[in-house]
Amino acid sequence: MADHMRASFVGDALTMALEQRRPGPLVFHSDRGSQYTSGDYATLCRRHGVTQSMSRPGQCWDNVVAESFFAALKNELVYRSVFATRAEARQAIFEYIEGFYDRRRRHKGQAWAE
Repeated sequence: MADHMRASFVGDALTMALEQRRPGPLVFHSDRGSQYTSGDYATLCRRHGVTQSMSRPGQCWDNVVAESFFAALKNELVYRSVFATRAEARQAIFEYIEGFYDRRRRHKGQAWAE
């Protein structure tokens, strides 16, 4: 979570995810936000063998997986919480994603988490 929408932020997030998870071939799907269409971000993706996939203009259902995730995040955490600071919100969202959502979501080649 940041207070800006610069391409460097999504680049840093992608780099962190790649370092932590070390996935095989990867397709990264996003909307057509300027941070995802920047030359720097495209270069980063190419450097790491990430294939970019983007929604067609005006077609929100192209991004249904991400939309579903954010709906769950908002309904299960954000709308039920009051955060005093950005840091508090960041920590709660981190705990939701890493401690709950990612542990219960089925990943390729893995059985359902208990």
